[in-house]
Amino acid sequence: MDTLLDMPIVLPPLVSGIALLIFFGPFLGKHLAQAGINIVFTPLGVIVAQWFIATPFAIKTFKQSFASIDQRMEKVARTLGFSPPMVFLKVTLPLAKNGLMSGIMMAWSRAMGEFGATAMLAGITRMKTETLSVAVFLNMSIGDIKFAISTAIVMLFIALVLLIILKMVLRNEVQV
Repeated sequence: MDTLLDMPIVLPPLVSGIALLIFFGPFLGKHLAQAGINIVFTPLGVIVAQWFIATPFAIKTFKQSFASIDQRMEKVARTLGFSPPMVFLKVTLPLAKNGLMSGIMMAWSRAMGEFGATAMLAGITRMKTETLSVAVFLNMSIGDIKFAISTAIVMLFIALVLLIILKMVLRNEVQV
């Protein structure tokens, strides 16, 4: 299972996108369409492609975060009368909070920049399946370099601000 989770990390995103296109096209497409779910060349395809590419980064970080928790803390909580759900909510989750936040941020960052798998599964359609990365590509390809650069700067600014906020929150957590 861990190896399957690594596949989107090591495969080129275009290859992942082709695999998703085959999976949600000829393989499952008819069954999903009968249920009213259309993924290929739709905004839902953008979400599926970004989720597929980004989720392994979050899961790996979450896994490491939970693995680093001292199990004695959970055992002490159990001896104090906490139920397993309470141990998870009151002990495990707070101890893993920084890792969970980091994993979410890494996944979000990876999804924000995703282009290859999204282009293959959702297509590149202006104002329908257009993401910021797609907007940069489309505008560069038609020669609107100013708009492409402006979009790239917006992406850079968003990423920078969010990373600064994450680092500040994590630094405050360590100091508390």
